[in-house]
Amino acid sequence: MVKDRDDDPFEIDPILKIEIMETQACPECGSTRLMRDYESAEIVCIDCGFVVNQKSVVVNKGTKLRNFNEKQTTNRARSNATLTYTIHDKDLTTVIDWHNRVNQYYENVPVDQKTQVYRLRKWQRRIRVTGSTEHNLAYALSEMTKISSKMRLPKNVLETASGIYQKVVKERLISGRSIQGIATATLYLACRQCGLSKTLDDFVHASSVSKKELGRNYRFLVKKFDYSILPLQPDQCIIKFSDNGTIQEKVEEVTHKILIAAKESKLTAGRSNPASIVAAAGYIALVLMGEHKTQKEIADIVQITEITIKNRYKELVNQLMFEISL
Repeated sequence: MVKDRDDDPFEIDPILKIEIMETQACPECGSTRLMRDYESAEIVCIDCGFVVNQKSVVVNKGTKLRNFNEKQTTNRARSNATLTYTIHDKDLTTVIDWHNRVNQYYENVPVDQKTQVYRLRKWQRRIRVTGSTEHNLAYALSEMTKISSKMRLPKNVLETASGIYQKVVKERLISGRSIQGIATATLYLACRQCGLSKTLDDFVHASSVSKKELGRNYRFLVKKFDYSILPLQPDQCIIKFSDNGTIQEKVEEVTHKILIAAKESKLTAGRSNPASIVAAAGYIALVLMGEHKTQKEIADIVQITEITIKNRYKELVNQLMFEISL
């Protein structure tokens, strides 16, 4: 059976192949019996052992795999590591493992080389962050990761915020402003872009930035990059109400149906705070399902006044014609 040349995983660089062809004889003994050593990338004379060429680099392209269905195509796909904006260098640098392992088979580094590996790890960690720009990015992205983990934000929000902050650093807009203030503002901006119902007070509690500074930085970013931020819809605030209120799924489903009916009746249009409509609809759903929660408890959960809930409650009951017996 003749083996196809395309299936050979070893292929010599074309430029180096020309040099090898020109070397017809050993310059030491004149012998033409030459051997290619693929492991050490050398051309060696068989008779005298003289190394004729040390530049015969061998490129291993790997075996070619045939795919017969979509599952094999997905499993055998060859791609690089996923890039992430949450790290200042996009996670492209090499990291020396602190376990002192040589390879993936958990072979340990020899004892006489541990000091050298420790020194290499230390200098690799030092040279990974060079310059004031990378120091700024490394510190800001670590702070954003801490805030997002404390607030349990999704990964897409953190990725979006990291991309916005890197754009801020690239445009050199961080001058004269605190790193924490801009980092927290980018997280809040990413939440608004992704439709996540988080308020300024939530970020103030999770960070050391004041509400005034956070709002000022947020307005600066929106104006500078010309972002079009849509106002929060009432149905986007149901998740916050259900998480903080620890209500049942049936109550959440009834609340969602009430909000749909209110939207069809145009009762949600022109509301500056959609959380008030959600709180009133949630209170109606609790009463309909027979659960006992006062309007004051719901007001503390949604962080609005009790009078606002009463006004929105009366509007929904009168317009949607609910029959509630207290």
